[in-house]
Amino acid sequence: MNKFTVFELLAAGSMLAASALAAPPAKGVQVIADEAQRRVDITIDGKPFTSYIWPTTLKKPVLYPLIDADGVTLTRGFPPLPGERVDHPHHVGLWFNFSNVNGFDFWNNSDAIKPENRAKMGSIVFKKIVSSKSGADRGELVTESTWVTGAGEPIIDETTRFVFSTSHGARVIDRTATFHALDRVVFHDDKDGFLGLRVARWLELPTATGGVFTDAHGVQTKVSGASPDASGDYLTSEGAKGDAAWGTRGRWCTLTGHTGDHTDTIAIFDNPKNPGYPTYWHARGYGLFAVNPVAPSGFDPKQPVLNYTIEKGQSVTFRYRIAFYNQVVTAEQLNREADAFAAAYK
Repeated sequence: MNKFTVFELLAAGSMLAASALAAPPAKGVQVIADEAQRRVDITIDGKPFTSYIWPTTLKKPVLYPLIDADGVTLTRGFPPLPGERVDHPHHVGLWFNFSNVNGFDFWNNSDAIKPENRAKMGSIVFKKIVSSKSGADRGELVTESTWVTGAGEPIIDETTRFVFSTSHGARVIDRTATFHALDRVVFHDDKDGFLGLRVARWLELPTATGGVFTDAHGVQTKVSGASPDASGDYLTSEGAKGDAAWGTRGRWCTLTGHTGDHTDTIAIFDNPKNPGYPTYWHARGYGLFAVNPVAPSGFDPKQPVLNYTIEKGQSVTFRYRIAFYNQVVTAEQLNREADAFAAAYK
């Protein structure tokens, strides 16, 4: 197994960009696997979009970075770039995990965890690429991984299908994750989950006041106030805006921000077939944009504790669409996209 550093990751990304400049751009959606470098690169019409990576420096596979059609990076650096926040080192790109599964924390795990606390953590271990396919209008990647507790016990086999495409000027990712329970699996009701994205600092909310955030194990993380160039704003399908979006439910949520004269909107869509639909939004002003459908009391103490359970041998599937627009998008457009997403997976 080839171990490589973050700097080698960045170098590989630079090589991808350089090769795109040196050769005629490949049309369509290209999905290019390089298992020796523990990555799969996705380009659209020869321009980088994202990479599926599983370096030894991370405790789960992620999509990183995420780049819009104009070449603007939408995610915080890995590691954080000069001037970026350095809190929550486990927030890298776009990921999918949870903070309390059978008592183990898959969300907060990173190389920053102290040795005495590592037994409480869980890791999502990449197993293999099942298939990859490029195409004129879309590309696909299917992977398998295993959720392994800090005690070394595999509890979930995960099969994830990514579909990368473009739609009405947006770059789009459909992520379908099927969990097969190798043991009885309980997602204990906690706010830190499920599908998460850490954005670039200009997409943070200017109203972010900072504070101390406590995870499921009582570990506290201090977060500073708004970045000087923060311009982001949340909006949900139910009309919740800004900081008020956190802990509310809806079938979609957007984060829109500006850098210079450039505008981007990131939209996440829930699917009616998902457990917990419509989902709760774990949307923080400091740059965490996440979906959590299985923790109602984590967001609203008046709600009963769920403790979502998959019995041994059973399976469950979660479907999400993440769209990246280089413009402001209206609620009417987003409702149409949500309808299309629902219809695509009936």
